[in-house]
Amino acid sequence: MKDLIHYAIPAFVILLTAEIIATAVQQKEYYETKDTVSSLSMGIGNVIIGLVGKVLVFGAYSLVYEFRLFTVDMTTWWAWVLLFFADDFSYYWFHRISHGSRYFWASHVVHHSSQKYNLGTALRQTWTGTLSGSFLFWIWLPLLGFHPAAVMSMQAISLLYQFWIHTEFIYKFPKPIEFIFNTPSHHRVHHATNLEYLDKNHAGILIIWDRMFGTFEEEKERPVYGLTTNLTTYNPVRIAFHEWTDMVRDVARAGSVRHALGYLFGPPGWSHDGRRKTTRQLRQERAAQSAQAPEKVV
Repeated sequence: MKDLIHYAIPAFVILLTAEIIATAVQQKEYYETKDTVSSLSMGIGNVIIGLVGKVLVFGAYSLVYEFRLFTVDMTTWWAWVLLFFADDFSYYWFHRISHGSRYFWASHVVHHSSQKYNLGTALRQTWTGTLSGSFLFWIWLPLLGFHPAAVMSMQAISLLYQFWIHTEFIYKFPKPIEFIFNTPSHHRVHHATNLEYLDKNHAGILIIWDRMFGTFEEEKERPVYGLTTNLTTYNPVRIAFHEWTDMVRDVARAGSVRHALGYLFGPPGWSHDGRRKTTRQLRQERAAQSAQAPEKVV
């Protein structure tokens, strides 16, 4: 099975180089050398690990496909249309849960760890996503009858689409495009740490899922990128495993099974003693502060 991502690597390099040159010419601060090197290192590691990971995923999908409920004829156009929507729907929930459960966040946090937003950041990918079971969000597709090779091809197409939206050089498209598709504007919101933007816009290709399920936020104020508590390292190994290390440490010190499960599967930022805050708690604190603030005299 051909890997579309590997074929796209030359295009990634060309577009990344073009954006770096445009950044230098316009004297913008979209890139920082150490940060970009870290992102590229993460991307290279992801590709290398993916050589084995994709074999394991294809094997899992193929096993499930043997017990399929139907057989979808992938030589028909409508089968690919159905697969497109099914894949994008799956990606939305994978992405949303990756922000809502620390276990999956431990892999996904890598992609959000840069304080820059550029095409290099798009290549800052996890080394542990496949091994931690992210592919299970798509397991229902071969069970339904879509061929494993078709499922993995559609996943690759989705990732290819998401590469180009990691840029600040494109502001907004016409409203019909912005209403239906995930765009650089929508995805900038997703990468931002502004409280209003946290855990918003989980779309892959279609932003309609966020609009349907209440997680859409329009870009208004300028995004501030990174994590609510940013890393202080450019070491790729530390970037790849820092959240797993912290999670294991928290579980070891949990003191009870209930607390341990909370540190494993609860939302990022959850703590049994309130030392850290989840996105919901941060918003509740903001709302409480706003309610207590004295009204301005007009």
